[in-house]
Amino acid sequence: MKYYFFKGRLAALAMALGAMAAPALAADKSVAVTAIVEHPALDAARDGVRDELKAAGFEPGKNLRFEYQSAQGNTGTAAQIARKYVGDRPDVIVALATPSAQAVVAATKEVPVVYSAVTDPVAAKLVKSWEASGTNVTGVSDLSPLDKHLDLIKRVVPGAKRVGVIYSPGEANSVAIVEALKKATQAAGLSLVEGAAARTVDVPSAAQSLVGKVDVIYAPTDNNVMSAFEGIAKVAQQAKLPVVAADTDAVKRGAVAALGLNYYDLGRQTGKLVVRVLKGESPGKMASQLSHSFELHVNPGAAQKQGVTLPDELVKSAKVVVK
Repeated sequence: MKYYFFKGRLAALAMALGAMAAPALAADKSVAVTAIVEHPALDAARDGVRDELKAAGFEPGKNLRFEYQSAQGNTGTAAQIARKYVGDRPDVIVALATPSAQAVVAATKEVPVVYSAVTDPVAAKLVKSWEASGTNVTGVSDLSPLDKHLDLIKRVVPGAKRVGVIYSPGEANSVAIVEALKKATQAAGLSLVEGAAARTVDVPSAAQSLVGKVDVIYAPTDNNVMSAFEGIAKVAQQAKLPVVAADTDAVKRGAVAALGLNYYDLGRQTGKLVVRVLKGESPGKMASQLSHSFELHVNPGAAQKQGVTLPDELVKSAKVVVK
């Protein structure tokens, strides 16, 4: 009798504990993050998303399943990751950079998608306009202020007339930048010379193709370009050809100067949208956002190696000076 009474008490206790645990399990969320490639800017954006989730009470390993996969620069792999994630049915898929965002949006019309580090989400056909999409997609753009970048180029190389740009012709993000850059350079009285790099391994040769044809190289927020930036810096140093970038991380890797976003802050901004979705809001009711957190980084040492001297006032106004 005592045995059955004790056994019955254990069963009742187990049921009670199960009932108490059920709400906690139901409250657990899952976020799957995918990036087209690993490089410092996208890594920082990913970390910003994760930290914003943690700050909002969604902590990986506790009440949040946080998964991350990189496509290692391969669009086919990006599509495979997208399909896997859609099959897993997470609460939100976060897609970093245009190719990964395109792959995810093509794979699902139901699972909430929050993109980040996408220059032109409309040109990339992620959303129809900058207004709330009415679909399962929203996100944050890293659209570059091209007019300010050209002003920076003129401050770094006052006599510049010809600007070279290295970009990936197969990436919608990069094509959109180049099209906008054509108009911006024309308005600024400059000519634009293109150096196409279809793959990461083509980036150094694209830089080499600009030698003798341009006065300065502009490196946009292109994933292939940023993945192989050291190759550009090496060509620039040998040719005494200054490089100005849109990604501030490029400055410590050999660019003369950059006016760009803080990608960690971009990730935190993206994370706020993810939190809103996790709390029940529809991504289709959230308009796509821009980031306005731009910083100036300069590298006087790289400038000397690339044949220019940075003005003192430019160095003093920089957020970061790389020694």
